[in-house]
This record gives sequence, structure tokens and C-alpha cells, in this order.
Amino acid sequence: MQIYMQITPQDDKPPRFYHLFVQQDLLDGWTMVREWGYQGYAGKVKHEHHESFEEAVESMMRCRETQVSRGYRVVFIRGEESPA
Repeated sequence: MQIYMQITPQDDKPPRFYHLFVQQDLLDGWTMVREWGYQGYAGKVKHEHHESFEEAVESMMRCRETQVSRGYRVVFIRGEESPA
């Protein structure tokens, strides 16, 4: 599952992005990955390990709400609410 958000560009700067996604790891857990920065440039990345898919998605949704409150808007959400 992934969520991509952007904030409107200000001045001559490119738009800022925030990308969240959940992926299964090799240790029978799930990782929620955050990537953020300016569109077209290398951003910062942070990984959070979670024991279950549900915990990882809950963390991703909390992060999404925080970023929306800071002015980001959701461009797209892709994926399923539960693993196949």
C-alpha cells in the first residue's frame, strides 16, 4: 500500500512531496517507509519496522493525517488494506 502527497510550490521552489508505503520485510514483519523532499531531488528516507501489516498501516495513516494537517494534499493512494 502506498500514499503519495504534495504541497503546493512556493516562490521558485519545486513542489514538496511526501511518499508513504508499506512493504513486507525478510524477518516476518512489515516496514513502513517514509520518503520526503523536493520533487525532482533526492529526498530523505526513514524506515519503521512493525510486527504486523495492520500496525504498519495504522502508523502510515497517522503519518498521513499529520502531513495533511501541515498542508500536504493526497495525490493518490494505491494498494489494498490487507495483504493477499
